[in-house]
Amino acid sequence: MSYEAILVILMFLSMMVGIFSGAPIAFVLGTISLVFGVLGWGLDCFNIFGLRVWAVMSNFTLVAIPAFIFMGYILEGAGLSEDMYASMEKLFARIRGGLAIGTVIFSTLLATCTGIVASSVFIAGLLSLPPMFKRGYDKPMSMGAVAAGGTLGILIPPSIMLIFYAAESGISAGKLFMAAFGPGFLLAGLYILYIVVRCTINPSLAPSIPKSELPRFTFKDIFFLIKGLLPVLGLVLCVLGAIIAGIATPTEAAGTGAFGAMLIALMHKKLTWELVSSSAIRTVQSMGMIMLLIITAGCFASIFTGLGGDEIVVSAIRGMGVGQTGVIILCIIILMLFGMFIDWAGILYICLPIFTPLVLQFDINPLWFALIVCTTLQTAWLTPPFGFSIFYVKTVVPDESYSDIVKGCLPYFGMQLIGILLCVLFPSIILWLPSLTK
Repeated sequence: MSYEAILVILMFLSMMVGIFSGAPIAFVLGTISLVFGVLGWGLDCFNIFGLRVWAVMSNFTLVAIPAFIFMGYILEGAGLSEDMYASMEKLFARIRGGLAIGTVIFSTLLATCTGIVASSVFIAGLLSLPPMFKRGYDKPMSMGAVAAGGTLGILIPPSIMLIFYAAESGISAGKLFMAAFGPGFLLAGLYILYIVVRCTINPSLAPSIPKSELPRFTFKDIFFLIKGLLPVLGLVLCVLGAIIAGIATPTEAAGTGAFGAMLIALMHKKLTWELVSSSAIRTVQSMGMIMLLIITAGCFASIFTGLGGDEIVVSAIRGMGVGQTGVIILCIIILMLFGMFIDWAGILYICLPIFTPLVLQFDINPLWFALIVCTTLQTAWLTPPFGFSIFYVKTVVPDESYSDIVKGCLPYFGMQLIGILLCVLFPSIILWLPSLTK
């Protein structure tokens, strides 16, 4: 075994030890990159690090990310969500499990508007859990609906994760956005199907609202729903449409979207200096963590591939005798195992340099594979012990036990697995919409 191969193996093992130690993933990757870079190339490795930092900082596509985050925070602070959820509550009140169904739909709309999981889970939890608990809904099922619905923000465009993937893979962001709608809405539909089936089998999980207490869905509610949804969805559709149609780059569209979000806040008389400044500060805080991770993960990937790690992985998998299907299953398993311990950004930047040669070697459609990866990464938000959506829900309802939240999330995790399986068996779920632009 060559010296480089030994370094690659030790590098991978060190990464696993660092991840399981609970240390911040950015510092783990940065330290490992530095140690093995020096062992592999000596002080010349600092040239590699410098080039990698420059590549990240000069990547124009990544500028779209803070603009989209800022847009999401502005829309969150514009106060549209209360009217939206109140209308959803009235609209679905007569259906068995209607409040939970309305929560999933509300979370899906939030995901489309903001693209930020934490915001979607917090807002949906604060607005939907009190009325569901008051009506006697099963608490684990209700909390799971909030956690699962909120995670759609990382998949349904405008998705920050898809921008990251586009920047690193070279795949068109517009194509990725179009391909993501199928899996995103499929998962939302599966969540709703689970609620309907389970509440039909066991009605006690979602007691019916007495007729005397049924809210009336009036024209006023329709007006508030349209007033809250139309400008936001119109903005999102314009932003996404400009990217998909090739009229604007993701960066240009994101900047326009951020400006449009401030106009919507102004229309609702919520545009204040406090909202703009707090949104800007939160955006900078989010980007600081994200960019540090991107840089250190990029350095790790550069050293790993420079030592021949990608070739070793491809050779090892070919030696296992698995075909294209086996490679896909193996990649999904790896993503899910990582998802139990680290967040999607770390997983993406660790795995993408390893998976890319496999896609080429086994002749896998890169766009389809990209959405399989991103859909699988969504499961990381619901898988204990470090599922972030679980912690977000726990923050909203601190008196509820962690085990009950996990219990509620597991069936929705099962729905995610079914969604991934359907996307693997029926690639047109992902590829149909992008194919319309050929």
